[in-house]
Amino acid sequence: MNLRESRRKKTVEMHNSALNDILFILLLFFLIVSTLANPNVIKLNLPKAKTNTKAKQTVVVSINANREFFVGTAKVPFNDLKTALVPALQRENIDPTIVINAEKSVPVEDVVSLMEVARELNAKVVLATSKPAGEGIPPAGH
Repeated sequence: MNLRESRRKKTVEMHNSALNDILFILLLFFLIVSTLANPNVIKLNLPKAKTNTKAKQTVVVSINANREFFVGTAKVPFNDLKTALVPALQRENIDPTIVINAEKSVPVEDVVSLMEVARELNAKVVLATSKPAGEGIPPAGH
């Protein structure tokens, strides 16, 4: 056995302390460049308005559990509903819209009769609902 020769073999070492610094600088460089270069941005010169634009106003008709009709906050009997809605809808310039807020216990016939009045007045109808209990999941017991 020749033990002396194995001791004389030289080992190869690589100093990698500078490699960590270089990788850190490269990483920092690419992070900064990626935040500055955003290809999805389109620069546009948008037109400026001289007046404020307002959102489309709607007329809210509510029906409570006692089958009472309200235009805004004013209580209106069903027979006078059409005459009460005409001035409110004429205030809207484009696309008059009626939002129906009806309680759960209100019969469907009342909602349909209100929709027929809206059709006669050439108004669009939106039925207001509450948020569901979960996403796409009906409330328990239904």
